[in-house]
Amino acid sequence: MAHSNTNYNLDQKYEFSAGLKKSIFIVLGIGAVILIAGIIAAMFGGHDQGHGDEAGHAFHWYHRLYANIWINNVYFTGIAVIGVFFFAIQYAAQAGWSTPLLRVFLAFGNWLPIAAVLMLVSFFLFNHDLFHWTHSYLFDKTGPEYDPIIDGKGSYFYWPMEKGTFPLFFIVRMVAFFGFWVFFFNKLKTLSFEQDIQGGNEYFYRMRKWSALFLIFFAVSSSIAAWDWVLSIDTHWFSTMFGWYVFASWFVAGLSAITLVTLYLKGQGYLEMVNENHIHDLGKFVFAFSIFWTYIWFSQFLLIYYAHIPEETFYFVERLQSDVYSPYIFVNLGLNFVLPFLVLMTRDAKRLGVFLKLVCSLIILGHWFDFFLMVQPGTLGQNGGFGLMEIGMLLVYASAFAFVLMSNLAKGNLIAKNHPMLEESYHHHI
Repeated sequence: MAHSNTNYNLDQKYEFSAGLKKSIFIVLGIGAVILIAGIIAAMFGGHDQGHGDEAGHAFHWYHRLYANIWINNVYFTGIAVIGVFFFAIQYAAQAGWSTPLLRVFLAFGNWLPIAAVLMLVSFFLFNHDLFHWTHSYLFDKTGPEYDPIIDGKGSYFYWPMEKGTFPLFFIVRMVAFFGFWVFFFNKLKTLSFEQDIQGGNEYFYRMRKWSALFLIFFAVSSSIAAWDWVLSIDTHWFSTMFGWYVFASWFVAGLSAITLVTLYLKGQGYLEMVNENHIHDLGKFVFAFSIFWTYIWFSQFLLIYYAHIPEETFYFVERLQSDVYSPYIFVNLGLNFVLPFLVLMTRDAKRLGVFLKLVCSLIILGHWFDFFLMVQPGTLGQNGGFGLMEIGMLLVYASAFAFVLMSNLAKGNLIAKNHPMLEESYHHHI
C-alpha cells in the first residue's frame, strides 16, 4: 500500500474545459426555454381565477414564478453552505481521509455571495406574495383580518419597528447570516491557499480554530434561517424539529453534489490519489444521512400525528389530502429514503461510480422536491404543482451553480498540497 509523495502531481490544477462550459450553457439555455414556456402556459392557462389564498386574493401566474425562485434560492444556498460546513468539519475533527477532497468541498462556498444577493433582492421584490405575515392588516386589532397568532409572533419579524411596517429584525438576520457565512468561507479559503505557499502546520491549527468558530455559528444560524426562510411561510404552524429537518435535507443534497463533482473530476483524470476507499466514505455519508433525514421526517410526522393538535396537523393535512401535493410526498420519500437505502446498502455499491452517480443525481432532485413541498402549499395553496416552470427554473439554477462551482475550482490547486495529513490520506483503506 505504501506510496511516496512523488507518485502524485500535487500542483495539479483543474482545467474548466470548453466542452463542459458548452454543456452547462446548453442546459442553462434549455432550462430558460422551458421556464419561458412554463410562464407563457401559466399566463394563458386560465389559472388566474384560482381558488384564492387564505386572505381571499386572486392567484396570478407570477405567484408561482416567485415561489419557484424562492425554492431554488433556499435550496442552492443550502448546498453551497454545506460545502463550507463539511470542509470545516474535516478540520474540527482533524480528519485525514478527506485531505485530497478539501478543495472540492470548499469550492461550493463560492455560490454564497450570489445566493445572498438573490435572497435579499427576491425578498424585497415579492415578500407579500410569499410570506403571509408581511401584510399589515393582520396586525390591525380593529380590522376584520386581524390574526392574533401572527400578531403574537410579529416582534420576531419586525422588532424594533412597528408590526406590519418594515421587517427589520428579519432582514438583519438574513444579512448577518450571509455576511458571516461569506466571511468564514473567505477566511478558510484564504488560509487554505496560503498554506499551499507557506507550508508548515501553523495554518492547519488556524483553520481548525476558524472551523470550530464557523461550526458554532452555523449550528445556530442554519436553524434560525430555516425558521425564517421556510417555516414562517406557514406562520400558524410550528415544529420544534424544523431546523434539524432543513439542515438534514440540505446536508444530504450537499453530500450528493460533492460526490458527483468528485466522481466527475476522477473520471477526467484528476484527483489521482482519491481511491475507491475515499469514494466509499462519501457513499457512506450519503447513505447514513439519507437515513438521518428520514428519521427526522418520520419523527416530525409521528409527533404531530399522534398528538393530533389541530394547529399542528393542518400542515400535513394540507399536503396529504391535496390532489396537487400528495403524490410528491411519496416521490419525496421514494427518492430520498427508499432508493438510497436499497441501492447503497451493500459495500460494493458505495464503491462503484455508476451506482453513486445515479443515486446522488436522484437525491439532488428528491431534496429539491422536499423544499418544493415545504414552500409551495403555503405560498400557492392548491394552485401549485410541478410543471414546465419548475423544471426550467431548476435547470437554470443548477447550471448557474455548476458554472460558478467549476470556474472557481479551476482558479487554484486542486489538492491542499501542504496539509499535514496528506500522507495519511494516501494510505486510507476501509
